[in-house]
Amino acid sequence: MAGREIYSKRGLRARRTWTAAAIPMAIALIFVGAIIGAIAGVFLGYVSMDGTSDYTWQGLTYTLIGTFAPGAILVFLWVILFERRSLAAIGLNANFLGRFLRGYGLGLGFLAVVVGGIWLLGGYQVEAGGSVALVVLIPAAWVLLGFIVQGSTEEIFMRGWLMGVITSRHGIAWGVVVNSAIFSLLHGANIKMSAELAFGLANILLVGVMLSLYAIKEGSLWGVCGWHAAWNWLLASGFGLPVSGHDSPVSPILIDLADAPDAAWWLTGGVFGPEASAVTTVVLLAGTLYWAFKGKAADYGVEVDAAPAAAAD
Repeated sequence: MAGREIYSKRGLRARRTWTAAAIPMAIALIFVGAIIGAIAGVFLGYVSMDGTSDYTWQGLTYTLIGTFAPGAILVFLWVILFERRSLAAIGLNANFLGRFLRGYGLGLGFLAVVVGGIWLLGGYQVEAGGSVALVVLIPAAWVLLGFIVQGSTEEIFMRGWLMGVITSRHGIAWGVVVNSAIFSLLHGANIKMSAELAFGLANILLVGVMLSLYAIKEGSLWGVCGWHAAWNWLLASGFGLPVSGHDSPVSPILIDLADAPDAAWWLTGGVFGPEASAVTTVVLLAGTLYWAFKGKAADYGVEVDAAPAAAAD
């Protein structure tokens, strides 16, 4: 299958990273960025010597920004200095604010439908009401910023750089499948091996496919950055629910929910949170079908032949 450029035209001087190198490189840069942030966090007092973060809203905010932003900076440097491309080539192109806000609204809507569906099926009970006191709003605002950095960084790596590199060489189908599979596997150690983890990873694979199609059809990464940030933030700061198996120290601003005692794990997602729920599967399938049949993929009119066996060309 012929490759294509999904975000911008590839310049004559641009290089493309080898597919075989791009996959391990994406994983390595994510972890190197996290290590850089963790080391800095030790000196700043947000990370202990054993690598665990301070369980406060300040510690969570640092983790979301300090251990993700360095990875984004590393991939930016690679794209600009080695590949000789602009950041528009990985989807960070025009109409930032409008696309980001639209994606953010969609992310809030998707998550609200999921939580509402689980609630209607008897999956949740109320532990406490929400609060809009400053003592709650200030941490929620900082965590919102943190999730914007964290969610956007994951999108930059997966739907931006990795999918773009693979799609350029091998076509859209390979780009979507490979980045989504790696995105899912990166969450494989979030909780211990269990049915909840398996179901959660399947749903994360599905959300990877959906967001890939969203980004491709829009021809931009900004929308999916907003979607990802909104989903994570509303889970933690809106409803007090786990995000991919991780609890938040921040008090929710809407309502504090917990699994009902007799609720099945496949309904609520168990310890992994709603991302391992069958309700989430249904909602994500609907979103995937919508983006699959919505118009045509953004086409910048550049198709490339299979690349020669070299590190880059």
